Amino acid sequence: MIVLRFLHTIFGWLFILLWTMFLACFIVVAGDTEFSEKVLRVWSRVWLAAVGARVLSQRHPSIDKTKSYVYVSNHTSDLDVPAILATAQVPLRFIAKKELQRIPVFGWAARRMGHVFIDRKDSRGAALAIKRRIARGLKGVGLFFFAEGTRSTTEALLPFKKGAAIAAIETGLDCVPIAVVGARDVVKPKGFGLFHPGPIAVVFGEPVSIAGHTLEDRDALVAVQRAAVERAIVEAHALLGRKS
Repeated sequence: MIVLRFLHTIFGWLFILLWTMFLACFIVVAGDTEFSEKVLRVWSRVWLAAVGARVLSQRHPSIDKTKSYVYVSNHTSDLDVPAILATAQVPLRFIAKKELQRIPVFGWAARRMGHVFIDRKDSRGAALAIKRRIARGLKGVGLFFFAEGTRSTTEALLPFKKGAAIAAIETGLDCVPIAVVGARDVVKPKGFGLFHPGPIAVVFGEPVSIAGHTLEDRDALVAVQRAAVERAIVEAHALLGRKS
C-alpha cells in the first residue's frame, strides 16, 4: 500500500508541475481575461483530482457574487489555493509571498493576471504593493489574503497580519472569511508530502462589515476577521462530520 501511495505521489507531483507550467503559458498570453479565469479553475480542479481530494463547499447566502470583497482565510496546506479557487465562484487576486514569483512561467502568469507578490519582511513595501493593486481597480474581483501570512502546522490559527484589515478599510470593502479544513490530511507532511486521498471542506462565511472601522482601530477589525474565520472553521469541521 505504501509503495502505491509513494508512486501515486511521485507521478502526481510530476504531473501537477507539468500541468501548471503548461496552463501558465496560456495565461501569460491571455493576461487578465475571462479565459484566464477559466484556465485557472481548470488548473485547480485537475490538481485536486490528481491528489485524490474531494472538495465540499458551503457559501453563506448573504454573499453577493456581483460585489468585490476582501477575502480572509486560514492556511494549512498547498492545497488551500486550488480548493479555494475551485469553489470561489468569483475571480480572486491573491496577495502572495514574493518567493512564488520566482517559479518559471508560473510567476510571470500570476503577475499577468494581477496577483500581488510581497516581501513578508518588508511591511512598508508590502503595503505599497497592495495599494498599487487597489489603485488599478478591482471591478468585481476579490482581493484574497492568507491572514496568518504563512502556513500553520497545527489546527490552531497563527496571529493574523494587518494587511487584510488595512486593505478592507482603504477600499471600503466588506470582508468574507474563508475556512479550509482537511487539506493538511490529504497531502502530508508539510513540504513534499505523500498523497492521502480524502475530503476537504471550504466554507465561505458570513461577510464582515467594515462600517465604523478606521485605520486607527485596524487592530479591532483584525480581531473581528479572526473571530469570523474561527466560526467558519467550526462550520467546515461540521461539513466534514468532525468535531472542531
